[in-house]
Amino acid sequence: MNWYLTKIVFRIICGDGNHTPQFDEQLRLVHAGNETEAFAKAQQIGILEEDSFFNEKEQLVQWKFIDIGELYKLTDLIDGAEIYSRIHEADDADRYMEILRRKADYIQGENVLRSLQLI
Repeated sequence: MNWYLTKIVFRIICGDGNHTPQFDEQLRLVHAGNETEAFAKAQQIGILEEDSFFNEKEQLVQWKFIDIGELYKLTDLIDGAEIYSRIHEADDADRYMEILRRKADYIQGENVLRSLQLI
């Protein structure tokens, strides 16, 4: 059995769908014997996790499974190994870096809080 990294893509439709198209790209680990099995397993996950519900504005929100966007076999799990990379172009570099640093500060703060709760 092998581990595979897969990208499962959903389309999010709110109300009549008259909004900027939204897609949720989820990176998932799948344990399978080969790529064909991993692909089928990832598709099954996507199908089973389709969802619909009403939001606070009483609009129907639908998460529709689209398909599998990527599939990679993970040969070795090595500390620090790159699993995924995406180049992001930002309109405002300083704002992008500020948001990233705030997220990092939040994560670090949460980890310290969890550590203190264990004591």
